[in-house]
Amino acid sequence: MNEIKTSCASTDQQITIWESIDWNKCEAKVKKLQARIVKAQKDGRHNKVKAVQWILTHSFYAKALAIKQVTSNKGSDTAGVDGVTWSTHLSKSKAISDLKRRGYTPQPLKRVHIKKNNGRLRPLGIPTM
Repeated sequence: MNEIKTSCASTDQQITIWESIDWNKCEAKVKKLQARIVKAQKDGRHNKVKAVQWILTHSFYAKALAIKQVTSNKGSDTAGVDGVTWSTHLSKSKAISDLKRRGYTPQPLKRVHIKKNNGRLRPLGIPTM
């Protein structure tokens, strides 16, 4: 009766400690799903492509890798239009669980123009966290 019900999707996990994530396993799982998408596309199985894409976009491992890439690149200390940066391990862990299936509305990119060598401006989009 008092049992906690969770679905089979791996995103229902509680907030995971950022340091305890096995990144090699994470990358292997995501690469395996990506390989399945490529194989299904080559075989012409478009429904299978859509199904595996859904699995990939909703998997815990894909979300964790996305957060890691966003927070480990050179511009990770730059805040987006919302003014938020994920600098602590707790905030990164919470960000993984905040990427939910429903109720997510992406915020616009912060647009900055960078000067090029020839004097022209190049637009740069900085994503929000």
